[in-house]
Amino acid sequence: MLCTRLTNARILTLDPHHPVARDLGVWRGRIVGVDEAVTALPAREVVDLQGATVLPGFIDSHVHLAWAGFKARTPSIAPCTRIEDILAVVDEAARRPAPPGAWLDIAGYDQRALGRHLTAAELDRVSHGRKILLMHDSGHACVVNTAVLELLPAEVEHEEGFLAESAMTAARRLRLPYSQEELADAIEHAARACLTEGITACAEAGIGGGLLGHSPVELGAYQLLRDRGRLPLRVQLMASGDTLRTRAAHPDDGFTEALDLGLRTGFGDDWLSLGALKIYTDGGMMARTAALTSPYEGTDDTGRLQDDPDRLTRLIIDGHLAGWQLAVHAIGDRAADLALDALERAQKLKPRPDARHRIEHAGLIRPDQLPRFATLGVSAVVQPNFLRYFGDDYATVMGERRAGWMYRGRGFLDHGVTLVGSSDRPVTDGSPLRAIQFMVERASASGRTIGGDEAIGVAEAVRAYTVAGAHACRWDDTAGTLSPGKRADLVVLGDDPHRVDPARIGDIEVVTTYVDGRDTRRLCPPEARGGGGGGGSSPSPSRP
Repeated sequence: MLCTRLTNARILTLDPHHPVARDLGVWRGRIVGVDEAVTALPAREVVDLQGATVLPGFIDSHVHLAWAGFKARTPSIAPCTRIEDILAVVDEAARRPAPPGAWLDIAGYDQRALGRHLTAAELDRVSHGRKILLMHDSGHACVVNTAVLELLPAEVEHEEGFLAESAMTAARRLRLPYSQEELADAIEHAARACLTEGITACAEAGIGGGLLGHSPVELGAYQLLRDRGRLPLRVQLMASGDTLRTRAAHPDDGFTEALDLGLRTGFGDDWLSLGALKIYTDGGMMARTAALTSPYEGTDDTGRLQDDPDRLTRLIIDGHLAGWQLAVHAIGDRAADLALDALERAQKLKPRPDARHRIEHAGLIRPDQLPRFATLGVSAVVQPNFLRYFGDDYATVMGERRAGWMYRGRGFLDHGVTLVGSSDRPVTDGSPLRAIQFMVERASASGRTIGGDEAIGVAEAVRAYTVAGAHACRWDDTAGTLSPGKRADLVVLGDDPHRVDPARIGDIEVVTTYVDGRDTRRLCPPEARGGGGGGGSSPSPSRP
């Protein structure tokens, strides 16, 4: 007997052997079959989806759940566009009761509307004895007050309280670690928001260290959620590159640096597993720290690399030799050169044809770099919503010649590169449907076309969030399509993205999300439930 049969639906399986179905059967969290293979089978529950569209659950291949959860519960200065308004928010937050000398985290900082960065001296006027840290929305910079600067080592460089990249990391480490209970609550909050957008699995892009780690024992917070039955979707964890340590392993093993016990990509189960090794090579466009070969328009600034190029190259090679899948953060084209060169050297030293290394963001990729992605078998894990929300600014600072090279779509696909969709939540809106709309239209929120030649079709964009996401996370055998034997992870939509005007894709209602064959609306507390705009009707279960 089936546990559940979904019926009366337009089920787009993305399985070429049976692309469209009406019925789908589930037993113990797995798909048994579709249409005639299951239609006549008895089921404990039959759900009439009333003509709704069903897709494989979306996979967001690059998120920051803990950061997203903390940000949602942190005082924010967004959307303040005047310095005096920002200081008023900080002043109010700093006056709230707190232990003497306690830290005050503030979210939503973005200097672009201000025309300059805030200064430590300005924050000092409203600190009220607190240590203040304003986190830049990019995750690559912050502004702190003098109370924090006085705690930093003398060699940490800053610009009147503004700290970027490794300097920001030094400031954040003074604030850390968060407790596992705090982390677990933040992670669960963000994960439940993912469910409302049709996301059934995600890859957490760096824990335990790096720019955005929250604790050296951060993995334990995810295990805590798993043990308590509070992990609402599947999570793959990337370990930050700086969590590796020199290990005296056997010479034949290939380990130069490793996590304790030699843990690497692939350890875990269907719910919680260890994925790629996350390595940062540069910064971001929003903070103007992405490493470019030519300066940002109107400046002589080419951004910055995170570390000495030789050390970054060595870390990439060591990770490859130790058997890791690598997720190399490279936004600017100069950073991409470094990443591609290092991956090429690593593959020559120890060929691994199915390593499935990834370049995270691939924000500015020159035409001559596209064939190198393909030759090396490297996936491009892009964030389309970056351009939807920040595209006007990014196109301006890149200039007309380079605007079409940003967060490519068609260029990657035409060169045979696996194009993977993601959000980098909470840097931008995490909605896959809105990201898919951008990939098809290449239009920013203002209506400006950003790299129109990079537009792709709806089916190709959907694959970036399903089939390609499964490939990038090494979940091919269990996710990405609605095929017999795979996980019963799926999203029910109020309309078919392939059949509506592209301008409406982002507003399609997410009716519900199934994980492990279970309707997550029944598992989420009411305050965690969400949904899209209009369209579609809610499914109603009926007993056979």
